[in-house]
Amino acid sequence: MVKQSLPKGFKILEIEGKWQKRWEEMGVYRFSWDDKTRPTFSIDTPPPYPSGEFHMGLVLNWTYFDMVARYKRMRGYNVYFPQGWDCHGLPTEVQVERLHGIKKTDLPPDEFRKLCEELVGKNIGVMKKAITNLGCSIDWTTEYKTMDPDYWRRTQLSFVLLYKKGFIYRGTHPVNWCPRCETAIADAEVEYETRTAQLHYIGFRLEDGVFLTIATTRPELIPACVTVAVNPHDERYKQYVGKKIHVPTTNRTVEVITDDLVDPEFGTGVVMICTYGDKADVKSVAKHDLPVITCVDEKGEMTQNAGKYAGMTTEEAKKAISEDLKNEGLLKKIEPISQEVSVCWRCHTPIEVLEREQWFMKTRTLTNQIEKNALEIKWYPDYMKYRLIDWAKSLDWDWVISRQRVFATPIPIWYCKKCNETVLAEPNWLPIDPRIESPRIEKCSKCGSKEFKPERDVLDTWFDSSITCAVHAGWPDREDWRRLFPADVHPSGVDIIRTWAYYLMVRHLALFNEKPYKSCLINGMVLGTDGRSMHKSFGNYVASQEVFSKYGADATRQWVAGGGATGSDIPFRWPDVEYGWRFLIKLWNAARFVSKQLKDFALNENAEYILQPLDKWILSKAEKLTKRVTDALEGCQFNIAMEEIRNFTWHVFCDCYIEAAKDRLYKPDFYGEEKRKAAQYTLYTVWYRVLQLLAPITPHMTDEIYQMMYAEEKGYRSIHLSAWPTLDEKRLDEEAEKHGDLIMAVITEVRREKAEKRMPLNTQIKKLTIYAGGKDTAEIIMEGRRDISGTCKVADIEFVPEEGEGREIKPYSNIRFFAEY
Repeated sequence: MVKQSLPKGFKILEIEGKWQKRWEEMGVYRFSWDDKTRPTFSIDTPPPYPSGEFHMGLVLNWTYFDMVARYKRMRGYNVYFPQGWDCHGLPTEVQVERLHGIKKTDLPPDEFRKLCEELVGKNIGVMKKAITNLGCSIDWTTEYKTMDPDYWRRTQLSFVLLYKKGFIYRGTHPVNWCPRCETAIADAEVEYETRTAQLHYIGFRLEDGVFLTIATTRPELIPACVTVAVNPHDERYKQYVGKKIHVPTTNRTVEVITDDLVDPEFGTGVVMICTYGDKADVKSVAKHDLPVITCVDEKGEMTQNAGKYAGMTTEEAKKAISEDLKNEGLLKKIEPISQEVSVCWRCHTPIEVLEREQWFMKTRTLTNQIEKNALEIKWYPDYMKYRLIDWAKSLDWDWVISRQRVFATPIPIWYCKKCNETVLAEPNWLPIDPRIESPRIEKCSKCGSKEFKPERDVLDTWFDSSITCAVHAGWPDREDWRRLFPADVHPSGVDIIRTWAYYLMVRHLALFNEKPYKSCLINGMVLGTDGRSMHKSFGNYVASQEVFSKYGADATRQWVAGGGATGSDIPFRWPDVEYGWRFLIKLWNAARFVSKQLKDFALNENAEYILQPLDKWILSKAEKLTKRVTDALEGCQFNIAMEEIRNFTWHVFCDCYIEAAKDRLYKPDFYGEEKRKAAQYTLYTVWYRVLQLLAPITPHMTDEIYQMMYAEEKGYRSIHLSAWPTLDEKRLDEEAEKHGDLIMAVITEVRREKAEKRMPLNTQIKKLTIYAGGKDTAEIIMEGRRDISGTCKVADIEFVPEEGEGREIKPYSNIRFFAEY
């Protein structure tokens, strides 16, 4: 029995804040390690970089996998929903440098690291509040930070194990280098921007005095030119192949060679191979065994190999060399060109390709395994698997895992000062910082020296976060960690498949020879009103807190759920959130009505309720709705689930059934108490079903209504702990739906006529004549005679089994009616 009616209005922010606090206090979302009866469902929650801002892209991502968590919990799973923070790395260092107006080298490492930790702690507090405000059902007892010593231990252990398995090696190799951040970066951290550059046409003199013109956007790399190349099929230059050609601004000559990588259509078809201008140069150097001349250093300044240009920045050198070439008559012309530039993902500085000694992880050897496992995994949507496969196949280099930073997990390595033997930490030494701790051995096993020097490079932050599937499961400490491994779902953005999804795959395959996740849930990008990705620099940015404070989380979550198909880009539009808000108002008002009608109703599971045609109609439709919503959520088709529920609730249940049942509910003396009880039973049953189906999407409002209407009788502490509804075959009734659709069509069309004539809906109709077009149809409509009369306020109703004139009842073209007012 519903003992209380809902108040007239509601304050959504108060409701949401109340339930966020109560859920945590009650431990509603705790994973139970001791529960061995329920099946487990584990989510590889991405540990976000703690920027201090929970932007709309994160709202989209977190809402997706929170809906999955809530749905699976109601399906009877023991859901493991952890939350970590990817603290280390370049973004944090850059933010600290910007905030304090310093560079990392301006302070002792410990002091700089302390500033990083303080910033991270502050930012985590802001983001944790936003995640809570969104209503995410995270088990906060699982919270971790990758900067904590215990996480260091796990990351370092993975390094030690991979080193021993032969996946980790140290070597000198060309790497992507950011001169602004002064660190190596992996291919996955390189982004591409279209920029306007200047194409310089420069004369290179052959020994016989003939000139070949080369087009380049990087004249500052001329001092690093090691050969000049033409396409072997380019007839224009065949006669020059094998000849010596002078490199301008230097005293060197190089040989003209052929290389099929040269595009005859670019510039003049003659190119200089420099060490290194880009990856094409790297391939050519390796292919032809060319020497390496490094003329750009880690800070983006010219080295001594650049001659008189040494010490200049690359931009200064470009101008100086261009001017010298012009004075020598070698600069033929300059023209603008649009080109794709490789830039650092964090600071957007153009990268250099430098040859440096770094630590690498072998990843390309795993490409076939990555493809095999990617095809076995369930992807939402399915085609996203090819993004992972294509990325893995496109890689030319192994993963450079060392970084030249301060705030990161130390590489657990030392070197013998005498013989340079590598000393690898043992697992029981971890966590350890070689920069301030010595190896726990007395002497070098190779030469006997007792002096060691530490590895000062640190690990890429992706090396931290790419073991989350195992760490979440309890590796290496819990014996039963494989109970939660592989993770049931890995959520990822379409933009980070090449990083998070890829690195997780290669690391777990290398460590355990197993895929890390069973399924991958992909969200697209959030677009601004201008159709571009939402970003502050574009002026189309909306802060998530602004949305939350205006309409609350449940309305925002509806925008996410209904915004588009999984994996597609979702435009942020205020009207979409406003529509979600209006639906909450509709939901509340419907709950108020239902609660009032159920004040004297107590459910009797053993009672035989005398269900009327429209009761059977809505009950059958509710069962079919349950099937459609369940299927949609099983396939992570959140937009389908959202629209199915909203359409049913708003238009079928509220606009149709409630309106049709009101007369029966209000007039038991006229209809009989049994028919009123049938309507009450139907309201009670269908409304509870609506709340349950909505619970994963709008968790706050559904729990608020549940607590006031159903909690005492149903007995669940929260609607989110109730069992997901299963299809009740006994309630499916095709005939009842067919009859009910027809009766409701009559009611709807009569009410529509009143609205079009600007009459109040309670305007009395003296006589309603319905031309049914046939005897069978007339009999069906007559089943709803009282519902039609009561809802449409009809004094007298006549059913004519033949076709006739009048207003058409859509979508039944042969049925018409005429109303006399």
